[in-house]
Amino acid sequence: MAVDVADVANRIMANIEKVIVGKRTTLTLALAAYFSEGHILLEDVPGVAKTMFARALARSVGCSFKRLQCTPDLLPSDITGVSIFNQKTTEFEFRPGPVFAQTLLADEINRATPRTQAALLEAMAERRVSVDGQTYALKPPFLVIATQNPVDQEGTFPLPEAQLDRFLVRLSLGYPTLEEEANMLSRLQHGHPIDELKPVATAEEVIACQEAVRGVEVDEKVKRYILELVHASREHEDVLLGGSPRASIALFRTAQALAALSGRDYAIPDDVKKMALPVLAHRLILKPESRLRKRTAAVVVGDLLADARVPITDKMRATQEDYFSY
Repeated sequence: MAVDVADVANRIMANIEKVIVGKRTTLTLALAAYFSEGHILLEDVPGVAKTMFARALARSVGCSFKRLQCTPDLLPSDITGVSIFNQKTTEFEFRPGPVFAQTLLADEINRATPRTQAALLEAMAERRVSVDGQTYALKPPFLVIATQNPVDQEGTFPLPEAQLDRFLVRLSLGYPTLEEEANMLSRLQHGHPIDELKPVATAEEVIACQEAVRGVEVDEKVKRYILELVHASREHEDVLLGGSPRASIALFRTAQALAALSGRDYAIPDDVKKMALPVLAHRLILKPESRLRKRTAAVVVGDLLADARVPITDKMRATQEDYFSY
């Protein structure tokens, strides 16, 4: 089915903004990840509507939604499901877990044990789950939104690099401005707007958007720009472990998605620049001495963007010529 990606995205964002105030940039990045068939890690302090964002997104696209509250006693079977013996049929029956929802919120994922965290790996990477020797496909569009609190470290199990790499982007909602918070108080006076939120797009439209994103043109110069950024991250003086080939693919796919969200059928270097921080920062492991000098992954990504030569593609040149001739 032919689909206008920008139109679907605008409908979804406008609907979410009935609940989440003043976060259009973060919503755009999140939808770019969603339409790239990736997963989202929300890392922020408590109380800034991380959970509400996940619920609003699921309701906006009419997808099934499950929330998983991660705790140290959570078992892998609590995520994937379990086979139970049916005495009437004298056979084992599989009862699916919350991972079989189209949108899964793993709240405070770093409070689950590494064994339980690992139960999500196959689902996130391959869109399927293996239980008791049987493999079950997950219904598309499948999205994992995980949250974690970077401030409270007591009783937590930091996500290993392998699992962090499974998240296409890491985002932060941040505190609202004074005016935005005042607007929020007014909206919440007589009830929560999430209770009245209705779907504005179908799961089929989301799948069509994901397929359309794959068709967005990426010039060879832009591909080279992506590769130069990722390769430079491996050679940066502050970086112990740089971006993997999965990081290159993630930057490529999200640049395509951001172009489609902007109504273009081709990606430009600015799309890559906007996605560089959310895609690359959580994939970089800094040297201990660099961390002691208060260097951060965000600063390193800024260095990479500042040092890389930005290409000018043929379509960009044609657009500039049309503008000046006009």
